[in-house]
Amino acid sequence: MMVVFVGEGPDERETLLTFVAEQRAALRRAALGLTEEQLRATPTASALSIGGLLKHNVDVERYWTVGVLDGRLPDVLPRESAHRPEAHRLADDETGAGVLAAYEAVARETERIVRALPGLEVAVTLPDRPWYPPGTTRTARWILLHLVQEAARHAGHADIVRETLDGKGSFELIAEETAAERG
Repeated sequence: MMVVFVGEGPDERETLLTFVAEQRAALRRAALGLTEEQLRATPTASALSIGGLLKHNVDVERYWTVGVLDGRLPDVLPRESAHRPEAHRLADDETGAGVLAAYEAVARETERIVRALPGLEVAVTLPDRPWYPPGTTRTARWILLHLVQEAARHAGHADIVRETLDGKGSFELIAEETAAERG
């Protein structure tokens, strides 16, 4: 992992990609140093775990960038599956390392797709779903902002779960991560 601090990028596209990266990093950071058992733990009143939140965000980001923005919806999970309870839990055959690697892979794919676009005003028609009026479109800009929103929401959830597990807050984890990077 790498500590990401948002500054103003050279253009809007790079700035938005950096904001997405920062929120991804915040969510990943909540897993720093946890055991597999802790990644699966649901210590709060909700059924959320840090591993499950990571898994959910992998699915959501793939849906929006690979499926919707890049037009490869059959290659990703149907959107509605990302909101079923099992989508927020690591399956028996899934590991923390595996879900973190998947998040890194989807991050690279998102950046490749977005950087290949002629501009952020590129609009795509959303899939036929009951919650979207027929013909609804969204721009690449909207999709990136939605990814910031989604990752930030779940990074906050992960912070609460992490603090409940071992009392470590985001600032303490940033300090640990920074110290580890400096060696």
